[in-house]
Amino acid sequence: MHVKMILPSLTEATSPLFRPIKYSLFPPLGLATLAAYLGADDEVTITDEHVERLDLNDRPDLVVIQVYITSAYRSYAIADHYRRQGAYVVLGGLHVTSLPEEAAAHADTIFLGPGEDTWPRFLKDYKAGKPAARYRSVVRSLAGLPPIRRDLIKRRLYLVPNSIVVSRGCPYVCDFCYKEAFFEGGRSFYTQTVDAALAEIHRLPGRHLYFLDDHLFGNARFASALFEGMRGMGRLWQAAGTVNSVLQPDLLEKAVACGLRSLFVGFETTSLGNLQSQRKTQNVGYDYGEAIRRLHGLGVMVNGSFVFGMDDDDPDVFRRTVDWAISHGIETATFHILTPYPGTALHSRMQAGGRILHRNWDLYDTRHAVFQPRGMTPSQLEAGYWRAYKDFYRWSSIAKGAMTKDAISGRLRHFAYAAGWKKFEPLWDAIIRLRRVTTMLPVLESILTEFGKLGTNQRSPESLTTSTALRSYREEETPENTASSGHQRDAVHRYPAGVARDFHDDQPDPAAGTESRSTAAASAGSAH
Repeated sequence: MHVKMILPSLTEATSPLFRPIKYSLFPPLGLATLAAYLGADDEVTITDEHVERLDLNDRPDLVVIQVYITSAYRSYAIADHYRRQGAYVVLGGLHVTSLPEEAAAHADTIFLGPGEDTWPRFLKDYKAGKPAARYRSVVRSLAGLPPIRRDLIKRRLYLVPNSIVVSRGCPYVCDFCYKEAFFEGGRSFYTQTVDAALAEIHRLPGRHLYFLDDHLFGNARFASALFEGMRGMGRLWQAAGTVNSVLQPDLLEKAVACGLRSLFVGFETTSLGNLQSQRKTQNVGYDYGEAIRRLHGLGVMVNGSFVFGMDDDDPDVFRRTVDWAISHGIETATFHILTPYPGTALHSRMQAGGRILHRNWDLYDTRHAVFQPRGMTPSQLEAGYWRAYKDFYRWSSIAKGAMTKDAISGRLRHFAYAAGWKKFEPLWDAIIRLRRVTTMLPVLESILTEFGKLGTNQRSPESLTTSTALRSYREEETPENTASSGHQRDAVHRYPAGVARDFHDDQPDPAAGTESRSTAAASAGSAH
């Protein structure tokens, strides 16, 4: 059987004029995971349209397409093409799960939710000649997950070929997030066993890793055991975490001891009202400034994520947010326009209020205003979004952020990383076109190594001692301990009256410039 797996691209990613580095960061792990379930006699290929051209002249038996909202139209066009040729076409992913009836018009079979339980069932049915039109995930487990078919990944085309996912979902429920729609009908956060995760890490060559998990720290027991198991591997790695997880005692120290050098942190907004209305409870009452100081003190760079357009935002929110991020020495920032994705609580609320402007999925890319904001016009929201990027990555802003570091070496590292990420995009474009992206990986590893040195003398020896966590956590996560692991709040810095002492009521901290800090880049994921 000839199986062709496709990750369709956004239009921007295939532009003849410019190709941002963000589309060449990570390989399509979701498809490579599904490929592992195929038999030894099956011929399978993976085409990621973000980094290579799609050949439409072949004749596969089975075509598998992963659909994101902003690639939906492209995905449907590819699906329709192969169906006309007689191929059996299946669609899955976030957008398919959110709008199954729309997707079903372009497929022979659609998959709703994660595929670890439904994909093997489909393959059995397909080979028996009786595939169903729809498969819905109900069993949520990563037990027995076969090794990812990394031999199908064209490593040379990605800056971060060593990406990895060891969990699914997140323990929190934010209104703007796809997660609840995608995982409807079962657990929405679960992990591999620690042994299975460590085995996958051992299979990866080189030093650098990028954990694409939505929240690697989401289960403290699992994360602690994983970090202890990684001690001594000599890895350098990046991941995503929440403000409250950064402030948990000892967990961050264990992560740093086994190689954490950069963390993507979803600050999202400076407004307590915004956090509460979007149910971003993992940020409410926690000291943002203390989280940044803690990361920087341990030599970890910070990539801060911010969302504009929530109901408490006014036209000045862009300036306030950028000024706050720069004054706290955040190395890189990722800005987004609030986007009401179908299937989310945010979408339901805005649809009921008549605030959604259109359903052109190409524009649901967090760069366009697709709804009517409360505190400004859609054009003001879009203009402010672009201005935030421009202002944060000005040479003067990068220099100002770098000057928040105490040591000259720290300032140079901040300047080099922030400038290298955004100010040299034409160089990245040339490297992508020459298909030499992986040659830049040693440069990234070198920068991450230097950031690690920044916090070496500030780590507490007591916090790095090995506990019994690794020995006691060998089973897959259970619903009971998952529910409790992400909410250990009593022991962290907490301020019940507001979001934080220095991040309260949308006002930047006047003393923030005296604090010391550090960060890195992020995003994409198993079901992103």
